[in-house]
Amino acid sequence: MPDRIASGVVFTTPPALPRGRHELPRERILAAQREKMLIAATELLAGEGYRGFGVREICARAAVSRAAFYECFADKDACVYAAYDRFIEVFLERLADNAGTGGDRAAVVGGFVTTYLETLDRDRVTARAFQVEMDALGRPARQRRRQAVERLARFVRDLRGDTPGAPLSAYVGAIYALRQIASDALDSGDEPDLTALAPELTTWLTRMVEENR
Repeated sequence: MPDRIASGVVFTTPPALPRGRHELPRERILAAQREKMLIAATELLAGEGYRGFGVREICARAAVSRAAFYECFADKDACVYAAYDRFIEVFLERLADNAGTGGDRAAVVGGFVTTYLETLDRDRVTARAFQVEMDALGRPARQRRRQAVERLARFVRDLRGDTPGAPLSAYVGAIYALRQIASDALDSGDEPDLTALAPELTTWLTRMVEENR
């Protein structure tokens, strides 16, 4: 049985809906069911891999009907992509909330790296789903990953107003390096302390950006 996400980090487990007759609006019911399906798809992706589940398994884990599923998503991939998009949006929100501006480059990069790793560490099931297993969806998933990495790279560059300075490609390379090291740690089968990686990663990622100025 796949592990459960940590509610309140990227996704929030909805309260149980009342049985029988009730006065809840349809929109609220559908929103709760959609959240449950996003959670189920994420947990299944992390635990079973992309090929290990389908719409039926998502519906069973979320305790929703197939009709409810197709009211929200065209197919399994659409559900997984919607969950991934949420993952990225939450990342950007957390980074914005915790970002320091106006400091030196090491402080900016260090704040980004620490927040990135802390967010992954708080919900390792979701982190594994979208840092490790997501690439199995093929080219569309890789395109989404590239877009997400570029958004994160622009975010870090713009924190310091580093224009003209290091090119965007330097930040993209740094984000890819950070992402891969975190992914390898998550995929190791151990229980690594992701946040313990922050000091060393900050040092050499800062140096990578500096050398490309």
